[in-house]
Amino acid sequence: MRNFEVTGRKDTRSGFGQAMLELGDINPNVVALCADLTGSLKLGDFAAKYPERFFQTGIAEANMIGLAAGMTIGGKIPFTSTFANFSTGRVYDQIRQSVAYSGTNVKICASHAGLTLGEDGATHQILEDLGMMKMLPHMTVINPCDYNQTRRATHAIADWQGPVYLRFGRPVMPIFFSDDLEFTVGKGVLMNEGTDVSIFATGHLVWEALIACKNLEADGIFAEVINIHTIKPLDAEMILASVSKTGCAVSAEEHQLNGGLGDSIAQLLCRNYPKPLEMVGVHDSFGESGTPEALMEKYGLNAANIEAAAKRSISRK
Repeated sequence: MRNFEVTGRKDTRSGFGQAMLELGDINPNVVALCADLTGSLKLGDFAAKYPERFFQTGIAEANMIGLAAGMTIGGKIPFTSTFANFSTGRVYDQIRQSVAYSGTNVKICASHAGLTLGEDGATHQILEDLGMMKMLPHMTVINPCDYNQTRRATHAIADWQGPVYLRFGRPVMPIFFSDDLEFTVGKGVLMNEGTDVSIFATGHLVWEALIACKNLEADGIFAEVINIHTIKPLDAEMILASVSKTGCAVSAEEHQLNGGLGDSIAQLLCRNYPKPLEMVGVHDSFGESGTPEALMEKYGLNAANIEAAAKRSISRK
């Protein structure tokens, strides 16, 4: 198995904040909007350095989306920011009408997604956001795995023309994605080559998939691990090539099974190359208050569950 060196530990939202500060230097058209969560979104440095390009909208997320859409008319590249629940569920109508339908160049950046939001509980732990966003025509949906990949993704979407939903998180996680690895929207990243089962993971579950891969190898099972950071457009070519080699697959995500990455992969395989697919995700349930680690274990979003899913998928070949 290819070794991935852990170079530190940081939250993915900090990768977003660092990239925004860098983009401020690079691109004068980049502006940031925030709904009263500047500290949580790590935008303090950007706001201090570029006060004329930072817009604090207060707890008025729908207005924030409307402002951002309007700014694109003048050639600005607005990055909106708040918690994932407020970035999507609270403002879906405005995103649908003013961003997706209108095809405006708005970057919707969402922190504190999924169960790893932790103690704030079910009301804030949105697990439907990837599905909601990927169903919108013209919307690109990205879910990076660690600090470095989030930083690279933020840079990439500034150059990407059209609406983007970028999802990242709150907890401190291992940094294992090399900062010099290229980030290309719509192209998965091969993390480990294998022959027995394909594991397609996104976001925080990529690290768990790598742990599972190592444990499976000890059992004589060689898993191919692919980081699907872009949920839409999906890297159909890489997914089909991998499954045609291994003959079965697993998807892993911190999201509802309905509407998530596994759903997209299932549709792809059904239409092109029907093979066994097991899905690791949340089974039609809301979250609850708890530490990120305890919640990921309770809801089955960890390496042990990915290993079990891989063995089930292999048994169905």
